[in-house]
Amino acid sequence: MLALLPLEASFYREHDTVSAARALLGQILCRETPEGLAAGIIVETEAYLSRDDPACHASRGKTRRNAAMFGPPGRAYIYLIYGIHYCFNVVTGPAGSGEAVLVRALEPLYGIELMQKRRGDGKGALHLAGGPGRLCQTLAIDRSLNEHDLRRPPLWIAAGAAVKEEEVARAPRIGINRAADKLLRFYIKDNKYVSRR
Repeated sequence: MLALLPLEASFYREHDTVSAARALLGQILCRETPEGLAAGIIVETEAYLSRDDPACHASRGKTRRNAAMFGPPGRAYIYLIYGIHYCFNVVTGPAGSGEAVLVRALEPLYGIELMQKRRGDGKGALHLAGGPGRLCQTLAIDRSLNEHDLRRPPLWIAAGAAVKEEEVARAPRIGINRAADKLLRFYIKDNKYVSRR
C-alpha cells in the first residue's frame, strides 16, 4: 500500500482554481471510517470560479450554504443536490474568493469491497465512483465533513502520480445550464472510470 501522505498546504497555495482542477488529476482521495479505508485516484474534476461563472455557487456572494467555498483553500465543500446526492469539492484559490473544484470521478484503489457494499450488491468497480453522487456514497462523504481540512484524516487528499499533459482532456462541465460552454472540466483520457466522455 502507498504511504498516502496528505498533500502539503503549499499545493493549495500554489494553484489557482483552474490549475488545481488539472493538478488534482492523479492524486488520491482517501476516506477513513471505522469500517476501514477506501480510496481512489482522482480521474475527473471541474473548476468553479467566482468571476464570470454563473454556474458557481459563490457567484452571487456568500451564503450559509456556500460559506465553506470562501476558504481557506484545502478544505472540503460538500453540498446536497436533488435532496439525495452529496457532492464533494476542494476549496481552491485565496481565502475569500469563493472558488472550488468538484471531484467528479475516482478510479477505485483501496477498499473496493467496502465501496461495493456501500453502493449495493452487484456494483462492479466501473460503477462505484463515476459521478459525484456515487463517489460520495462509496466513500461515505456527507455534510458532516463540510469545511474539513483535507490535509488530515478522516478525509484527505494524498499525493499520487503525475499525469502527463498529453493524457489530459479538457471539456465543458456536465449537468449545468449556465456557462455550459466553459472548458473547465478535466479528465484523464482513456480512463474507463471517468463519468462521461
